[in-house]
Amino acid sequence: MTATVDATGRLTELKFHTDGYRGMAPAELGATLVEVIDRAQRKMSDRVAEAYDAFAPEGVDTAAVMRGEVDVEQTLRSMGVSLDDFR
Repeated sequence: MTATVDATGRLTELKFHTDGYRGMAPAELGATLVEVIDRAQRKMSDRVAEAYDAFAPEGVDTAAVMRGEVDVEQTLRSMGVSLDDFR
């Protein structure tokens, strides 16, 4: 099976290429679905991060931003910007 997600990570298509899933135990099918969808979401996240690399300030890890691993306030402070500047 394959999963397709859009740039926001939303599942847009799920294809079953064979009837093999019909013989899977419910827990096995569920785990396989989670794995396939997770792989598609990570792949798209990497593609989006790569697209934003050219526009990101120097030193900003866009892949880490996409994974939610960046402290936005701290990153802005290191660039000499405060969240108060946006209010």
